[in-house]
Amino acid sequence: MTSLVVPVIDVHNDNFCELWPSMLLALKTSTFIAVDTELSGLGARKSLLNQCIEERYKSICHAARTRSILSLGIACFKQLPDKGENAYLSQIYNLILLCMEDYIIEPESVRFLVQHGFDFNKQYAQGIPYYKGNDKGNEDQQQSVRTLFLELLRAKKPLILHNGLIDLAFLYQSFYAHLPDTLGSFTADLSEMFPVGIYDTKYASEFEIRITASYLEYAYKKCSAHTLPGGEDMDAHRHAFVIMDMGKRENSRLVDAHTQHLAIEFCHYPSSMSGFIDYRHCSLPEPDLTGSDSAVSYVCEQYSAYGWCSNGLKCAQSHDIDLIIDEDEKQTGTRKKKRRKKRKKCAAKRADGDTWTEEQDSGVPSDMEPPRKQSCINPVSTEPSDAGEECENAPPDAPARSMDCGMEEKPPLPSSDSQQEEINENEVTEACPAGRESRTAPAGGAQSVCDGQVSTGAGSRGKASETGTHRAGFDAFMTGYIMGYVWMVKKGASPASSTTQCLPDCLNKVYLSGKNIPLQIVKSVFSKSSRAHTQKMRLVSTTS
Repeated sequence: MTSLVVPVIDVHNDNFCELWPSMLLALKTSTFIAVDTELSGLGARKSLLNQCIEERYKSICHAARTRSILSLGIACFKQLPDKGENAYLSQIYNLILLCMEDYIIEPESVRFLVQHGFDFNKQYAQGIPYYKGNDKGNEDQQQSVRTLFLELLRAKKPLILHNGLIDLAFLYQSFYAHLPDTLGSFTADLSEMFPVGIYDTKYASEFEIRITASYLEYAYKKCSAHTLPGGEDMDAHRHAFVIMDMGKRENSRLVDAHTQHLAIEFCHYPSSMSGFIDYRHCSLPEPDLTGSDSAVSYVCEQYSAYGWCSNGLKCAQSHDIDLIIDEDEKQTGTRKKKRRKKRKKCAAKRADGDTWTEEQDSGVPSDMEPPRKQSCINPVSTEPSDAGEECENAPPDAPARSMDCGMEEKPPLPSSDSQQEEINENEVTEACPAGRESRTAPAGGAQSVCDGQVSTGAGSRGKASETGTHRAGFDAFMTGYIMGYVWMVKKGASPASSTTQCLPDCLNKVYLSGKNIPLQIVKSVFSKSSRAHTQKMRLVSTTS
């Protein structure tokens, strides 16, 4: 059993000022920053998927003005050149927030969040207060979430989201200014707020590395694996690092092949911080537990296809992402074998003077076929629900969930989507004292994504995968990890001078659910920046 421990720092009103300097340093020294949110709801999912993008934007604006951000995840990734071209130091923060204005909170969102361990008592008792819309005072003169967002803008780093249109709208309305009335002004404002660029890992997963499914947890688990073996402390920061050690997925295969691979390191925090550090225990199952002949029938097809299931915790089938990926890889291998047979048949035909080709047999060139995913058999419930990443992946009639995953999970889903998005059942988190390197799970059991508990059979394994990944902070980490992996893959043997220069086709392109084209974050000649944004940018340009 291999395991990964990801430290997520819980930030609330009682320790916000104490952690302020470290958060600012992490933002300023990062190479890129990943962000994710948990929302109080999104409203009717149908309007959030309107085919008219302008009308869709209006619905998103209404949701952002009437709902609130309950927690904000920020994951800062700093490149470590002395550790390797694809080595990063990651610092992850989960901010518990409390909007001080009236807002709507949807029952389905509450139920989903409670099922996944969100503590509403803690939020109302210790949430960091904030207000929405335009500034009401000297924003740069006080330590607040709005000021932290200003510092994020001042850092001028690439912003990474997963299915991030809804995230962007909520961030703008909650911490920046009133949302502009038109989509053109909104994208114009964003292009100036984030001049280095915005990247959407859902778009990158589907259109760059073409992963079979693109909901957040699937993409993360597909990409993740071993990292570089750890070693010395980094003199510049004097940190001890916890090194990731996971199972055999794409990045792990690169490690075994002794080629370039992604390496993530974490700070080894002092014991004095153990009270507000959540150590996310993640692991992959043993290989012999994933090869069962009955695995296909045991997997929930709806969850496999969309990262969301209408039965939620009551589903009798497996929601284990590892099992789902294993079955997808088996099916992919079978299709490759069939294509090889077709190519041999085509070659034999050509040798006999026949002009028959593989494309004539299939109707589609094999190298043009998109990644395939099994479709959902059973219809999905239409109840309103939480907003989240799974929205974007869910069938048209699926409810929306909490916004842990951008728009793929953002339209109102009962459980969650994205971003961001994956539904985890009984979330169990196991905190370990700072400094403890609890990286190995007990032998004989299969532990799922980030559960903190060990399950011993295929049945319990299926449910374990729904126990612990759903946190804004950890979702932000997964989002950043995916982006780091995509950049590494696209750089190839001839790395660009800058990490972000290797992916121009994803720059400022945000995934649009139900569309084959992304939303371009550019300033059009036919639109202008909003007045509130123009005033705010003067504040951003000033030194803190």
